[in-house]
Formats: sequence, C-alpha cells, structure tokens
Amino acid sequence: MFQRRFFTAFLTIFVALNLVLAGCSGQSSSNADQKSKTNKNPEEQPIAKKEGNSIVIAVKDNLISMDPHDTNDTLSGSIQSTMLEGLVGFDKDMNMIPVLAESYEASDDAKVFTFTLRKGVTFHDGTPFNAEAVKVNIDRVANPDNKLKRYSMFELVEKTEVIDEYTVSVTLKEPFGAMLNHFAHPAGRIISPAAIEKYGKDVAMNPVGTGPFKFVEWNQSDHLAVEKNPDYWEEGLPIVDGIKFKPVPESGARVAMLQTGEADFIYPIPTEQAESINGTDGIIVENSPSIVARYMSMNTTKKPFNDIKVRQAINYAINKEAFLKVVYRGYGSEMDSVIPAGLQFYSKQTPYPYDPEKAKQLLQEAGYESGFKTTVWGGNNSDAIKAMEFIQQQLGEIGIEVNVVPMEAGTLSDKIWSVQEAKDAEVELFYGGWSSSTGDADWGIRPLLAGDAIPPKSYNVAYYENEKVDQLINEALQTADPEKRKAAYAKMQELIWEDAPWAFLMVEDTMAGKKNYLEGVYLLPDGSMNAREAEIKR
Repeated sequence: MFQRRFFTAFLTIFVALNLVLAGCSGQSSSNADQKSKTNKNPEEQPIAKKEGNSIVIAVKDNLISMDPHDTNDTLSGSIQSTMLEGLVGFDKDMNMIPVLAESYEASDDAKVFTFTLRKGVTFHDGTPFNAEAVKVNIDRVANPDNKLKRYSMFELVEKTEVIDEYTVSVTLKEPFGAMLNHFAHPAGRIISPAAIEKYGKDVAMNPVGTGPFKFVEWNQSDHLAVEKNPDYWEEGLPIVDGIKFKPVPESGARVAMLQTGEADFIYPIPTEQAESINGTDGIIVENSPSIVARYMSMNTTKKPFNDIKVRQAINYAINKEAFLKVVYRGYGSEMDSVIPAGLQFYSKQTPYPYDPEKAKQLLQEAGYESGFKTTVWGGNNSDAIKAMEFIQQQLGEIGIEVNVVPMEAGTLSDKIWSVQEAKDAEVELFYGGWSSSTGDADWGIRPLLAGDAIPPKSYNVAYYENEKVDQLINEALQTADPEKRKAAYAKMQELIWEDAPWAFLMVEDTMAGKKNYLEGVYLLPDGSMNAREAEIKR
C-alpha cells in the first residue's frame, strides 16, 4: 500500500506543478534540455586527483556470463568486450568496422561471406588466432545441439570453411542481407578454441580472447577484474593497467562511489541525480540518444492477456509522458513504434494516448469491468523498481491490481529464459528493455516477437504469435533489397502495434557519469559500454 500511496502522491504533485520537469519530446532534445537545467560547466572543473593506473567501473546489475555465445544481456556483453573481439564490430556511432578481420565481402546473393583475417594475433592463452579458430567458434554457436542463447543469430549458417590459414568463408542456408550485422554483434566474438575444449560450458566463467585486457578473476558477489594484455595486437593499447567491474544495483550507492572516487565511471546515472552531481566532485555526466527500448511484455497465452482489448487497455492506461518524466526525468523519448527511431527500417506509428476512460471501456468489453490481479517481474535495480511501481500505480487507477516482484538478474534470467515449454511459463507481465545491437530492424523485432522465438530458443517473453507478422519477417529475411525489406518491416510494425503484445513505454538516453580525469570510456547507442581505450589524464 505504501508504494501505491507514494506514487499517487508523486503523480499528483507532478501534475499540480504542471509538468515543470524538463521533458524530451524527442531524443535529440535531451542534451539541450540537460544543459539548460544547470548553470555549472563540468568542463571547467579542476582535474580530480587519481592514484594508480587502474580504474573501477560500477554497474547496476550482476553479471551473468562471460560466454558471448550464451549471453543475452547487454551488460555482460560490455564487460566481455574488454577481453573478447569479433571479426567485425561497431565504432562509437555504430558504424561497422573491421576488427579481427582485415577485410570482408559478401556474395551478390547475400549467402556467402568471406573474411580475410588479421595476422599475428594470439589468444591470451597463447593459442594462435586463425581461420580454424573462427570456424570452431561459428560452428559452436550455430549448432542447435549446444543450446546456446545466441544460436538464433547464427542459425542460418550452413557451413564454415577454412580457405587458408587467414581466410574463412561462411555459407548460409538462404540469403540474409543483414548477416554482416550479426557478425558485428557481441554474439560474434571469438573465444580461444583451446579454452572451449578445456572448460566446455564453464568457459562462461573463464573467458579467453584476443582483447586488450585479460581475465583475472570473477567474484560473483563482488567484482570481475581484468588486467592489461601486454601482447595486444593494436599498437598503443591498452593504456590503463587494469579494470575492476563492480555490480552495484542501488543507484545512490553507485553515485556515492563516483563522488568519493571509489569508482571512476558508473552507468547508468540515476536520472534524478544527474543534474545535482554534474560539475561537482570532478564529475561529468554524459547523456546521448540511444536505441534502447523500454517496454512491459504481456504473456499473450495467459488470461486475461490473451485478449487484445486487455492489452490495448493497458497501453491506454499508462501515461507515457508522465512515465518518462517521473521515472527517467525526461531523459529519453516516448516509443512511437515497436523499435526505436535510430534503427534501420523504423516506421512511426500513432501512439496510444493516455486515456483511462478508454482503458476502462475496453476492460469492460473484455469482461473485466472490476479489473483483475496480476504480477509484474523485473530487475532489482533502482530504475526497474521505480518503473514497475509507477506502472502499478497507473494500472491501479483502472482496477488492475499489480504485484511488483523485483528479482536479481540471474534469478530473473532463469525464470524467464530457461522455460522449455510455453505452457510452463509463469511470467505474466515483464518489465524489460532491448538493445538491438546489430543496428537493424530485424534484431529489434524477430528475437522478441517472432512466433518461433519463444523461450528458450529466443526472447519472445510475450509468447506472441501472429501468422502475418511471421510471414513478413520471413519475407524480410529472404532479400537484400532495402526497399523490399523496408516495406515488410513497415507493415509488421503496424500489425504488432495494433496487437499490443507490449505496453510500449519509452526509448531511454544512455546515461553515464565519470571522473574528469578519465577518457576513452563511453556508451554506444545500444547501451553497451566500451572501455578498450580507457586512459587516465594526469
């Protein structure tokens, strides 16, 4: 009851103040709004003092796995990026760049992809990096018998061939124009074949890659540490001696670590504290538009969420503008499609307006005039809890009583993604987010909403199936013609928006805080972090 009274009071004050908090009508406005809300110039602060040449990065959730082929969370992938690398990757603006491959090409029919590999690279355990190592990795993730979480990204692979020591060719079962984006995704990172053989599934706790930092230890209750790789192939890197990643779910504790210097970089920054700490204690707060969508999925196989009117009612019942401003302090934009505007083939839809009376009418038509009880699952970090409590308050206004159940990341992962049969899924509502780390509409829709993407195969936690949507997804996969893909994605976004398997909430800004002596650590638009070039200014 306290939670509901608190948010009712909060929302009342919010409305009474006539929405005075600076809002973001679009992603591009958030940086300007932030600057207008403070008179401090963080760039004019004296450089804070720093001892030693190692850094600490505090993050909001516990880490799940260091196996890129068996990881479905962006945070774990971010830490992996310091140790593991792929054939291709993304730069700061998510433009594709060569990494372990010096060059690459695709056949005209988008079925054969050939990579010329970088010479003179070795894994941290001394194993040589070559075409055979690439084949071992791709064959591993593309084998359905291995039951790896990223299988769906490589399931089209028919064969991987070693052409010579430094040339490898991957042939697909059918054309797929977006396949290079999948190689650039964190799931395409390469592990030492010797480590795969030595550790098996336990390679998730013993990562061995080619990156600028080497794995040292992982104390799952406290931190994961990496150290400088003196034999790294890229000249001039790494610069710092080591990095320690510390999971700190409570937002205030993360901020305190940054203020005291216990941490050098934290993310995300709690939006309610962004203004007050920016420009103080040697802190710089950075926020930028992202491609990270926040939504609440509804299990469409369970009553009452199998009724489209109930799902649409929930969309009408949540004030998205208030959600954005109360929960995220305006650092983001309201969702106006299934995918964020920054993704290729995005197509804008007509948003569900805030209309509680319309929501009540739809519930009545669905036979739930008196409402119902349900449960929402989500993470146990401060942002997720605040978001779920806001949703609890909003749905309570139309008679839906929501029980909020925050969970530690590993527990939540097991309860959602490890379910073998749809009928055994206990989830009703799930507050989560998705970062389409390929930059393409395919990865923003197919893993989350395709009929054949339900757990454990992929991430369709709404257990949503629409035959027409599935047909359009297949059509988009069968061609590399951008105009044909654009048409297919536009229609499927329209159909999914109408079906409302999610409560469509917002696209967040990336939010990070750092000490002003730190350079080379930043967030990408997909919400992942890059610390490869971390450097301490003196």
